[in-house]
Amino acid sequence: MQANQWQNVQNRTFTKWFNTKLSLHDLPAVFDLGKDLSDGILLIQLLEIIGDEQLGKYNRKPRLRLHKLENVNKALEYIKSKGMPLTNIGPADIVDGNLKLILGLIWTLILRFTIADINEEGLTAKEGLLLWCQRKTAKYRPEVEIHDFSRSWTNGLAFCALIHKHRPDLLNYHELDKKENRKNMQLAFDIAQEHIGIPRLIDVEDVCDVDRPDERSIMTYIAEYFHAFSTLDKVETAARRVERFTEVLMLTRAMQEDYETRMKRLLESISRVREYWKASTFENTYSDVKAHSRDFVGFKAAEKREWVKEKIDLESLLATIQTSLKTYQLRIYEPPAGLKIVDLEREWKDFLTEEADRSKLINTRMREIKESMRISFAERANSFSKMLSTISNEISNLQGEWRDQLEHVEFLQEHLGPLEIELASVKVHSDNCKEAGIEENDYTLFSYDDLEHEYSVTAEIIAHKIKYLQNEILEREKRTLSKQELDGIATVFRHFEKKKSNMLNELEFYAALASLGLVYDSEEGMALFERASNGEEGVTCERFTEVVMEELEDRDSARQVLYAFCDVADGKSYVTVEDLMKSQVRPNFVNFLETNMKKRTEGMDYLTWIRELIAEDKEFP
Repeated sequence: MQANQWQNVQNRTFTKWFNTKLSLHDLPAVFDLGKDLSDGILLIQLLEIIGDEQLGKYNRKPRLRLHKLENVNKALEYIKSKGMPLTNIGPADIVDGNLKLILGLIWTLILRFTIADINEEGLTAKEGLLLWCQRKTAKYRPEVEIHDFSRSWTNGLAFCALIHKHRPDLLNYHELDKKENRKNMQLAFDIAQEHIGIPRLIDVEDVCDVDRPDERSIMTYIAEYFHAFSTLDKVETAARRVERFTEVLMLTRAMQEDYETRMKRLLESISRVREYWKASTFENTYSDVKAHSRDFVGFKAAEKREWVKEKIDLESLLATIQTSLKTYQLRIYEPPAGLKIVDLEREWKDFLTEEADRSKLINTRMREIKESMRISFAERANSFSKMLSTISNEISNLQGEWRDQLEHVEFLQEHLGPLEIELASVKVHSDNCKEAGIEENDYTLFSYDDLEHEYSVTAEIIAHKIKYLQNEILEREKRTLSKQELDGIATVFRHFEKKKSNMLNELEFYAALASLGLVYDSEEGMALFERASNGEEGVTCERFTEVVMEELEDRDSARQVLYAFCDVADGKSYVTVEDLMKSQVRPNFVNFLETNMKKRTEGMDYLTWIRELIAEDKEFP
């Protein structure tokens, strides 16, 4: 590209960049950088916008050359105070309209205020931005090969790939005619401006119709993609966090409904049997007593066993509900009055008392009882039942981290072996009683079949609990970074660690984070570097990896969910259906949120809704 040709391209690109900043404050546009900056006013206004601070008093109506020189000098002194290099340019060069030097000055400002998220120095900024482009388009090779900010972009496919990577709903990369360079580039430019808000800083002919496109113009335009998609990545991450939170909430609600239905049914069944026992009468015949005995034994062998299993299941289900809620620090579920575990325990205790009474009532009609055999069997059975109850209670009262719970349940499973040996001993005593014609026992409520059933139920509950906890741990581990991702973080560290001291300085640290899509404003960046360096001169590879993992891993909490909603809502205190759909939250989750969240005129009040779900003793903004 000839000197005057690249100068014309840069002039157009930098003028558009300049005007995008001025338009944010409704300031007059620049038409000719060589002339319109000569009085220093627009240059000062630009610096106040991008630097976010006032430069103080200046000549707002400069008429004399001296006044213009003073304005320009004020702008240049501010630029120097920010540590930006100014080579061979003085106030007179700008007042006199030296376009080449003016373009160099604008490029310095672009590097500092548009690509500074990567690094302040040009070379590092260029390398960081190039690495970001290569990472984002890696899956589009070999059609897209990005080696520079010049010829690698001439066919338009690199621009299309960046858009398709982040917004596949806007562009179908795979249906593009890969030979239509101008058409593909025009499509990318149109979509970027109309749907993503990326200003059209360069023209199609500036890239397609030249042998070597201007590198600085391409970098300026690609930096806009970087900033736009870094924000989009943050919103998409927030949307995934909202989805996970909503899914957990939906599953928890379903478990709560299941718990209440089953608890009500169990209590009604117990009440029905108790009323039947109260109303039943005995005839003074052995056949009648024997019939009552058979009915009673049949009840214990069938319906009561189902009750035992259901009782244990309900206690375990409630514990699972509470554990799920605690994961997000949500308010603990309080079952409705009459359907609490304490209500079941009270009913169960009364039932066991009446069951014992009925058992005794039947047993008193049976005379030929061998006390020693009863006592021997009862001691074994009662002891075995107590051990089972102890295990069941420990399962129901599990608390703490998932892995701690899993370790404890596995410990309980190991103790099933000795229990199985004890159960075999109980069976021996049971068989002896059967051979002696003993069919009832006042000293215990348990038969061998009861205990064998409770043992199998307990073993099944333990197995199911282990599987459940293992699945939960596996799901959590899925949300951590893979070895490939960790290796990628280490590669980024080595790329930016220029002095081979196994330590990133502050500028290298910002550049490395930005290449991974982690962008912060200056205040956030300084705070993160201070925390990561821990008072040292730089950040080690190990500490850099920990920081990136902390930022990228999905360790959800109620606070993170609130921030996720805030990101999806674009900072608003309410969220709309359009916000959720735009962030690609799936329709079934959107419907659930719209049904359950409080409504406001503008949209859904997610802040109040989440606060109502949070446990009262948790601090929350």
